[in-house]
Amino acid sequence: MTVVALMLDPPRAGLSLPDLAATSPLNDEEAAELAAAMAKDVMRAVDRSGGDLLVNFRPDDLLPEAHQTDTSAEAEVRALAADALDDLGEVRFEPQVGSTPSARAGNTVTHLLREEGAGSVAIVPGNTPFVTRTGIDQAAMQLRNNQVVLGPGQSGAVYYAGFKDTIDFSEALETPPLWHLTDLARDEEEYTTEFLPMQPTVRTGEELGTVVAQIRARVAAQRIVPEFTATRIQEWGLIVDEDDDGAPTLVRE
Repeated sequence: MTVVALMLDPPRAGLSLPDLAATSPLNDEEAAELAAAMAKDVMRAVDRSGGDLLVNFRPDDLLPEAHQTDTSAEAEVRALAADALDDLGEVRFEPQVGSTPSARAGNTVTHLLREEGAGSVAIVPGNTPFVTRTGIDQAAMQLRNNQVVLGPGQSGAVYYAGFKDTIDFSEALETPPLWHLTDLARDEEEYTTEFLPMQPTVRTGEELGTVVAQIRARVAAQRIVPEFTATRIQEWGLIVDEDDDGAPTLVRE
């Protein structure tokens, strides 16, 4: 089974989705609440899949001083998992190690593959609420025949990066990570890379607008939606409407 590592910051105002408040109707506190909701949807999807969920949180000593609180990062992410899942018995919680996102992701993948003997490892940033149980399982099947499997997000982002072997992770998640990860895999002899269907990621108001439009459409069609994210969107009355120039824009009803 694939170990799926959810790379997670504690959901704190100004730390979570820092560009969202400046580019959307949400404030910093709401951006943190949305980050928490999306993380819970991803936890639930992985938990229901054939993968093993590892919540890989950024510990307090790696957080900017302005975002350190009296509540530990581990306690906050454990609370999210307890709200999302019925049973935490099979869920692992481990602190991230490393000074940059690339280093932290690389350390996690390398440790699990080389030290723990995992057959395959995936890292998931948690800002893609449409990750599903089926998608996680399909990615695991792709990893049987490929060393790297990537899920493309918007603007070159990735919502899933699976590995059967290691690559040079030193700058793997530099913008755009989709291209960097593919290029690094190409540098390894006999590595093959496969891609999953594209899914919307959330970092800015424009990207959130894509998620809002999809969730609103799925609710209208009575189709399955990511529960926690959809609940927040409906509570806040978020919709996509036209601005004065006729362009789509994210607004509150």
